[in-house]
Amino acid sequence: MEFSKIAALSGKSDLFRVVSPTRSGVILEALDDSKQRIMAGANAKVSVLSEISIYSVGDEESVPLIKILKNIHESYNGDTGIDKNATPDELKAFFKTVLADYDEDRVYVSDIKKVAMWYQKLVAIDPQIIIKAEIESSRDQIEEPS
Repeated sequence: MEFSKIAALSGKSDLFRVVSPTRSGVILEALDDSKQRIMAGANAKVSVLSEISIYSVGDEESVPLIKILKNIHESYNGDTGIDKNATPDELKAFFKTVLADYDEDRVYVSDIKKVAMWYQKLVAIDPQIIIKAEIESSRDQIEEPS
């Protein structure tokens, strides 16, 4: 599974694989066992995970999601200890361990919760996906002309 083909759909908690674009949107397939396919129209907010970044107050204005997922993977190796009932303080403390200089004014608790849940879903589906995505990301940076 390619990280660059995984997307989130606004209003849905699941992650989806981008099957193919259409003239009026995109066809998505649920990553869970149901493999349910849905058509996301042009008005639907579909976000490909490889294009998402998190606001930071450090040297970089934003940090790509793959770097944050890699930090989570290195720190927690599959189990963040965060569940859907985690308190805002627990979520903020967790996120500080993986991105110490995140912008607390622009990154909401709901965003942190999504990142933690996405990480757990991705690792449950393919334990090596974070490592493969980091290699893919590094390869893309090398191939880009300066």
